[in-house]
Amino acid sequence: MRGGHFLQSLNDGRSVWLGGEKLSDLPAHPAFKGTLETIKTLFNQLDDPEVRDKIGFQVPGTDRYAHSSFLVPYTSEQLAKRSESFAFWSQETHGMMSRLSDYARSMVTGWYAARSELGQLDPHFESKISAYYEKARDQDLFLTTAIIDPQIDRSSSLEDSRISERFLHVVKETSEGIVVRGAKMIATGAPYTHDFLIFSFLKFKSEERKHAHVLIVPANSPGLHIVCRESFADGREQNHILSSRYDEMDAVLFFDDVLIPWERVLLHGDSGKVLALRANKTANALAFHQNVVRYVAKLEFVTGIAFAIAEAIGANGFLHVQEKLGELLTQISVMKALIIASETQARPDAAGVLVPEISYIDTARNIGTKFYPRAIEIVQQVGGGGFVQAPAGVEDFYGPISKLMHLYFEGASVSAEKKVQLFKLAWDLVGSPLGSRHELYERFYAGDPVRAYANQYLVFDKGSLTDPVWRLLKESSKR
Repeated sequence: MRGGHFLQSLNDGRSVWLGGEKLSDLPAHPAFKGTLETIKTLFNQLDDPEVRDKIGFQVPGTDRYAHSSFLVPYTSEQLAKRSESFAFWSQETHGMMSRLSDYARSMVTGWYAARSELGQLDPHFESKISAYYEKARDQDLFLTTAIIDPQIDRSSSLEDSRISERFLHVVKETSEGIVVRGAKMIATGAPYTHDFLIFSFLKFKSEERKHAHVLIVPANSPGLHIVCRESFADGREQNHILSSRYDEMDAVLFFDDVLIPWERVLLHGDSGKVLALRANKTANALAFHQNVVRYVAKLEFVTGIAFAIAEAIGANGFLHVQEKLGELLTQISVMKALIIASETQARPDAAGVLVPEISYIDTARNIGTKFYPRAIEIVQQVGGGGFVQAPAGVEDFYGPISKLMHLYFEGASVSAEKKVQLFKLAWDLVGSPLGSRHELYERFYAGDPVRAYANQYLVFDKGSLTDPVWRLLKESSKR
């Protein structure tokens, strides 16, 4: 099945570093084993006749199913099918895995869907993205993005050679492709991706053309080093349910004179064209749509934990607790409503692709940076000191003090053992290294939240709101 094939494909000579060690067998390494088993299970679902229609579509002219992130939506039914696939995988992983490849795959699908429009940027773009889209779709390629430049000195700019030489840039052009040097950071899922989508958030000046590019880089490219953060995986599943199966590894990429073949160079050397590609509405709407659908599953999971804790300790009858639990429900409803609005107000682009209304998606991504930290805070407030009272492991329930464990850890509506298991699950969400990483991720995965809110203001048709104000003032002055 394709899940097993995915695991085998990772031993392809890629250079993955963890704790000063270059890894040789990713699927067997304890830092990745649990996460890769989760991904393997998800990939296998495309071969399961009872499930595959929920997450995939039959590729025209074949009997093979591809994940619906590769489906170009021309109808509301096809757009709903994409949404269903995102929701299914997100619910399977409780929203805890944000980079299951469906985001980056959707970006590629968006570029492919808008290939005629984007082909105006470069005469070779359309053929390149078409060939790559079909390859990624038909070979089940796992994709992720690496778009952030290294944090060196935020007070400086590319005019400083210390910065410009370490931001990813072209050092040479050859008949085979371009050679790049520098670094990219926060590549989630980097050790087990097949290819990276590489570009930048920065607005480059014309003289900074060597930094302006959009690339698709194979993970096993010679000279590319994938440097992982500390692993948060924990194989003790009974005590660390989330950390044992959902630790999406983040990494920094070092490009030590890496050759990118021309067929993988979508754009380079023109900052205006790179910005135009990055701003493409079709690609962004299709990709960011996945972000928000996944986010709902995560909020539902957090809310379920909060509800279960309140019931387990008999706190669900207190008004101030009910108010907090009700707040979690409003978060879910708001996010669901924004998804529905984006889908029902979807409009065809110039090529007839049905594109979700991105203003609602942008709103959801922006408020999500505040919703999730607040949701975690509510779980902490509901559970209180119970989080630090839980024993080191559930093993004590079967030891010499078993009777006392059952006596003093009992809950209002659940057994002592179930209560401890619940609090350990919740601690993995709100207090473990994995939990802390998730809070940080939800604050910043969509970029600088301040800039995101400001950009929503800048691109909005402000006259639609201010014109009625001025008309009213004008009318009142005539009276």
